[in-house]
Amino acid sequence: MKKLSSLKYAIAAACLVAGNAQADTILGLYAGAQYWQVEPDGKFGNAEDNQATFNFDDEAQGSFYIAFEHPVPLIPNIKLRQTELKVGGSGNVNFEFDGTQYSGNAQVDADLSNTDLILYYEILDNGLASIDFGVTVKNIDGEIVVSDENDSSTEEISGYVPMGYLAAKVGLPLTGLAIYGDVSVLSIGDHSLTDYQAGLAYTFVDNLAVDMSAQIGYRSFKLELDDLDGIYSDLEFSGIYGGLEIHF
Repeated sequence: MKKLSSLKYAIAAACLVAGNAQADTILGLYAGAQYWQVEPDGKFGNAEDNQATFNFDDEAQGSFYIAFEHPVPLIPNIKLRQTELKVGGSGNVNFEFDGTQYSGNAQVDADLSNTDLILYYEILDNGLASIDFGVTVKNIDGEIVVSDENDSSTEEISGYVPMGYLAAKVGLPLTGLAIYGDVSVLSIGDHSLTDYQAGLAYTFVDNLAVDMSAQIGYRSFKLELDDLDGIYSDLEFSGIYGGLEIHF
C-alpha cells in the first residue's frame, strides 16, 4: 500500500509539472530591449558606378520588441520590433547625389530606423529547442542627407519590405543558458536586404509568474539596393548588443 501511495504522489507531481509546462507553452507574452553598438560600413549613391564611401561614426542604437504566442491553429504568433538606426559620418568624395555634385569633404546623416511586423508559426517547441518560421514585413521610413559648406541634398527611403523569417533556440540543460538566433531576408533581382542576430541568453529568474533573461549577441543589418527609387547602396550596420527579455 505504501508503494502504491508513493506511486500516486509521483504521478500527481508529474502531472502538475506537465500542466505547468503546457500552460507556459499555451500562452506567452515576451518583451525585450537591446543596446546595440553599431559599426556602419559601405557606400551609396544615385548610380551604380558613382557611389561614395564615407567614414561613418560608430553609434549606440536601441531596439525594442514585444511578442505574443498563443495556441490557436492557423493563426500566426505576432512580434513587433522597433529598431533605431541613425548614423553620421564624413568623407572626401566626388559624386552626384540628388542632382548636386559633391567634390571634397562632405557630411552624411542617415536615418534608416525601421519597424518589423513578424508573423510566425512554431514548428518545434519541446522545452529544450524551438524553431519558428514565418514572414517579416519591414517598414523603413527614413532618409539620407548629404551636405557640404555650400549645398545639402536629401533622398528619402520609405516603404514596406516583405521578408522571409526563421528563428531557432537551443537550451543548454541545467545551466540556464540558451543559444539563439533569427534572420529576416529578402533577395529579389539585384536587391538584397538581410537582418540577422545570434546570441547567448542566460535566464536568471525562472518561476511560474515571470522569466527574465540577459542577452549578449551580434546583429547585422545589410542593405544592398540597385536603382530603388534612384538609390544604389551596399551598406552594412553591425555590432555587438546586450539586452534583457521578460517572459510572462
